[in-house]
Amino acid sequence: MMIFDSHFHIIDDAFPIYQNNGYMPPIFTVTDYLNVTSSLNIKGGAIVSGSFQKFDQSYLENALKKLGPNYVGVTQLPFDTSDEEILRLDKIGVRAIRFNVKRGGSEGISNLETLAKRVFELAEWHTELYIDAKEIGELEQVIAKLPKVSIDHLGLSQEGVPTLLRLVEKGIKVKATGFGRVHLDVIDTMKKIIDINSEALMFGTDLPSSRAKRPFHPNDIEIVKQCFEPDIVEKILYKNGCAWYGIKTENVVR
Repeated sequence: MMIFDSHFHIIDDAFPIYQNNGYMPPIFTVTDYLNVTSSLNIKGGAIVSGSFQKFDQSYLENALKKLGPNYVGVTQLPFDTSDEEILRLDKIGVRAIRFNVKRGGSEGISNLETLAKRVFELAEWHTELYIDAKEIGELEQVIAKLPKVSIDHLGLSQEGVPTLLRLVEKGIKVKATGFGRVHLDVIDTMKKIIDINSEALMFGTDLPSSRAKRPFHPNDIEIVKQCFEPDIVEKILYKNGCAWYGIKTENVVR
């Protein structure tokens, strides 16, 4: 089974890394990523900027060059980023902007609506949210009206699942990632999402699983395979992520 890794981090100390809430992440280069995933049949993926990278783009540009055309970038940008810079990043493979509500290091949530709409209108980027779904509150109506949105790590908490499911009903996508960092019933939550929309859920390794109580393990992939029929497994592990990030599956070397 081919995999599109919809969520992983590259942490290369050749580029700026910033302490976040007293935390410095482990180094995890492109070479490390390729070595760790060499047996997983990964055919592409999304490199996601973390809180510890703030608004640095240099690491992302370097990683995208090394990994090739089936990989895209998810970046963090300040509110005053120029149109020219957004379009430049789009040309090198960036496809989304991330708001890290959980950890910080990104633009503030007060600018979510304006910036999310701007990058979509300019470059058709979607918006990714690292947020505990139980804390969405009044933001739910704002998120539901944005052009394209995904939420990381199954929304993180059991208390947030009802909110998450309401958003899925309105077209929001969800990353089946970070099984070792969430506080919810992973299998039950995934099944409820798929029951609403079989195209809403996309798998990612979350490597190197910084700050997670349990890091990614290949068994996380087996959980998906054991819980769903083969056609749904293919969607979760591969097709949904490719579609979300604009990767043409016919161009992928099998």
